[in-house]
Amino acid sequence: MVMTYPHFVVRELVALEILLIGLALLAIFFDAPLESLANPNKTPNPAKAPWYFLGLQELLHYFPPVVAGVLVPALAVIALVAIPYFRVNMEREPLWQRRTPERLSIFLVASALCAGILAAFHCYILVVPLVIFAAVMASLYVPPDRGLWRALAGWTAQSRLSARIHARLSGCSLAVWLMSWFVAAVVVLTVTGSLFRGPGWSLVWPWK
Repeated sequence: MVMTYPHFVVRELVALEILLIGLALLAIFFDAPLESLANPNKTPNPAKAPWYFLGLQELLHYFPPVVAGVLVPALAVIALVAIPYFRVNMEREPLWQRRTPERLSIFLVASALCAGILAAFHCYILVVPLVIFAAVMASLYVPPDRGLWRALAGWTAQSRLSARIHARLSGCSLAVWLMSWFVAAVVVLTVTGSLFRGPGWSLVWPWK
């Protein structure tokens, strides 16, 4: 443990200086990718929001405006305000440490429900990371010498690597898994909205 001042503050100042120097060098040697002046008589197709709002704009393509534009941001803000008042960060136990059959049943039902809701609104770009995370989390319910992890083992060296990966992932708590899925969903929505959305808000390849 170190004191906040001066140890941590000095490290923050050093990181800030490095960031400013890096931004200054980028500004000197590379021009910003600016387009021409805004023309009110020519609306770009598609009209995209700034990159940090592209996730919400992507949700507006699938969900009603009240849900994607009001409920989702409001729930995110309420969660950020309410989380510090709960003891969610006090327990960092692994996901399958206690009451594993009950937790597995609840987890599978919740995952299937979320996937069904997303599929009902044709939001398949979020179904894919949800299914991947759910499959990995459910596979950790099985010991490392059985099931998929046994198939991944193969040779002795791979067996050690597989057991090490299983142990590392099994030690993650539910909060870590939820935060990881949230970050993955935001990244998928932002990348899709910035690179794969073309005229008429249709899906296109970035190089086209």
